[in-house]
Amino acid sequence: MAKQWVSKAFSKNPGKLHRRLGVPEGQKIPEEKLKAAEKKGGSLAREAQLAERARGFSHPHRRK
Repeated sequence: MAKQWVSKAFSKNPGKLHRRLGVPEGQKIPEEKLKAAEKKGGSLAREAQLAERARGFSHPHRRK
């Protein structure tokens, strides 16, 4: 139940941050671009911060 906000946050507009940063959807967003987006402020900064936090989440296929 605690992780429901995560699925809602990412399912609303999939690929939005990729489009705003000019990175193709199949590729990872470089860390430098995320850091620069965080400094710009506004909704772009919030999206970049969420993406940065999501990098630390464990993925089911990686768990062992």
